[in-house]
Amino acid sequence: MDTTTIKLHGNTKKQLDRFKEYKNESYDEVINKVIFIANKAKTNPELSRETVIAIDNARKRIKAGNFMTEEEARKRLGF
Repeated sequence: MDTTTIKLHGNTKKQLDRFKEYKNESYDEVINKVIFIANKAKTNPELSRETVIAIDNARKRIKAGNFMTEEEARKRLGF
């Protein structure tokens, strides 16, 4: 996998940070999520709206501490 460095204005970075769903989410993941939403907005505007709402709701649940750890999910699924 190739990697590169890009320059961002501080405000752009802050805006990207708002899209993070968890603390260690990489900027590559965040940017890919934004690209996915933008592409969906072109082909299916209503679905993209639902996606944005789902992401926002997930961020609120995570900030409130309402989530399942990987270990808890593995136990629940029997792994």
